[in-house]
Amino acid sequence: MKLNRIARLGAVAAVAALSLSACAANEPAPGGDSSNSGSESTLSGTVKATGASSQGAAQQAWTAAFQTANGDVTINYQPTGSGTGRDNFIAGSSNFIGSDRAYNAEELEAGGFGACATDEIVEVPAYISPVAVVFNLEGVDSLNLTPELIGNIFNEKIEKWNDPAIAEVNEGVELPDLAITPVFRGDASGTTGTFTEYLASVAPDAWPYEDADEWPVDTTRSEAAQQTSGVEAAVTGGQGTIGYIDASRVGELGSAAVQVGEEFVAFSADAAAKLVSASPLEEGRGEGDLVFAVDPAAAPEGSYPIALVSYLIGCVEYEDAAVADIVREYFAYIVSEEGQAAANEAAGSAPLSSEVAEQAQAAIDLIGASE
Repeated sequence: MKLNRIARLGAVAAVAALSLSACAANEPAPGGDSSNSGSESTLSGTVKATGASSQGAAQQAWTAAFQTANGDVTINYQPTGSGTGRDNFIAGSSNFIGSDRAYNAEELEAGGFGACATDEIVEVPAYISPVAVVFNLEGVDSLNLTPELIGNIFNEKIEKWNDPAIAEVNEGVELPDLAITPVFRGDASGTTGTFTEYLASVAPDAWPYEDADEWPVDTTRSEAAQQTSGVEAAVTGGQGTIGYIDASRVGELGSAAVQVGEEFVAFSADAAAKLVSASPLEEGRGEGDLVFAVDPAAAPEGSYPIALVSYLIGCVEYEDAAVADIVREYFAYIVSEEGQAAANEAAGSAPLSSEVAEQAQAAIDLIGASE
């Protein structure tokens, strides 16, 4: 089954109180032998990884710290997008991946994970991040948007920024008589999956599509862009543009507060974590497969309803013991307080709660080499 699957694909949750200060001198360095404070790393080798471009900023921080502590280790993470990352993991060309969507039940049943010695995999949350609705309008830094407005804008039903429906929930904001240009991810993306799942669950009349990793709208006015950086560049480079990106890339762009109940909630790490903390883990998955069943329609008061859980995905068993050791220790560093603080500082993500971090570490401990 594994060979056939590879052939088909071709070559290819509450916020924990964390300190952002550096670790004390008597604490173990990231990775290596964490049982002996100050011991030198015994890890050595190179691992290849691809996946979510939304993880880019966090992965840069994680790899820099981990490689500093483990001088003989190289981790090559390429932000290809979640869809390509998942394909690469099945094809065996990535030792681990980052993904803004876990493998679904159908994909797990098909198996054939070429990176692994068996079909058992580990999927653990790396961080929680808001997906921000961003726009470029001169003189406008923030707007209120209802789910229906967001759906109708990206469905190309609302064409101008001064549309009465937008003006109604933005009293006092001077909206220009300017065409709206929606920007969407042209590549398969877990960020798109999160965004379309939100719209499908809370605004089905305005968004008559199922959630999907690939953009479902037959567009005439919208613009496609590749990866998170491409959407950021397209929105930044236009006027009247609007898109959706991982919140770590908002920068100087305007952003929308999204309606939840009777209030409008701006994106923040805390508000995103509040949504995920109210979500159960999916049932029927393996011991090392920790996936949240996030339901935007059940967003509690004060939560930000467009939030993704970004995952680390690896093998329970690797053929190469050196690769298994590096992946296990790297994952352990990422879910540690130090790793979560590094991602919070670099990407503005919400750290995992202590309970979820403990569950993730138990799953990571399963990673090893086949005998």
